[in-house]
Amino acid sequence: MIQRLMKSSLVHMAFGFLLMGGWALFANRHHGLAAWPPAIAQGVISALLTGVIKRVLEWFAGRFAGPPAFLAPPLATALGVLATLVAVHSLIGTPELVTTIAFPWSLSTLYAIVYNAALVRSRNAA
Repeated sequence: MIQRLMKSSLVHMAFGFLLMGGWALFANRHHGLAAWPPAIAQGVISALLTGVIKRVLEWFAGRFAGPPAFLAPPLATALGVLATLVAVHSLIGTPELVTTIAFPWSLSTLYAIVYNAALVRSRNAA
């Protein structure tokens, strides 16, 4: 049962929604009710990007060799995530823009680096 939940995309998406939406709520807590739109937006963005990042990195797998194989895919996802976060939070007027996006962007970039390295090493071992 636990293993099945751990493999569930919906569980991962829900976790991303709660964790990153909670972070955005915390980051904007001094702005009263204006903290809620960034929290909801960040939760939705994080839930959706969880699956997108994984799929993009898997798509890139095998398309590069040598050092670019370790660098290019996480760089591409990091730039895409950053652009998405800045665009959405700018459009909705997030009061604490930099603080709101710093943690989700950093964590998604770290995930991309680690997951991509695992993909490259797995491919190289085969």
